[in-house]
Parts: sequence; structure tokens; C-alpha cells
Amino acid sequence: MRAGSKQTGTGNGHHQLIGVDFHDFIQREQNATNYELAEEYGISLRSVKDLKKKLSRN
Repeated sequence: MRAGSKQTGTGNGHHQLIGVDFHDFIQREQNATNYELAEEYGISLRSVKDLKKKLSRN
């Protein structure tokens, strides 16, 4: 069985989001691609997608 998005966050490096300025991320996500955001903040593309997903729920 495949792991869902909640299950994948436990052991694959989601702690790398500690240094990300979320206010800045929200402002830049509207004008930048996922790849550009990942490069700028030094996080993976998967983390950018997950973060956008979480921010859109609020």
C-alpha cells in the first residue's frame, strides 16, 4: 500500500523547513515556480509542493 502525504512526513527530511521565512514564501509563491522556490530556500521540490498544499488549506 502506498503511504499518504501525512505518513511521508515522518522520516524524509521535513525538518529542513526550520529556516524558511513563511511570510516571504507566501509572497514569492505567487510569482515564482516551484523549482525557483526550492532553489532559493534550499529545500526539495517535494517540500515546496507540500508547503503550498498546507498553506492553501488555511
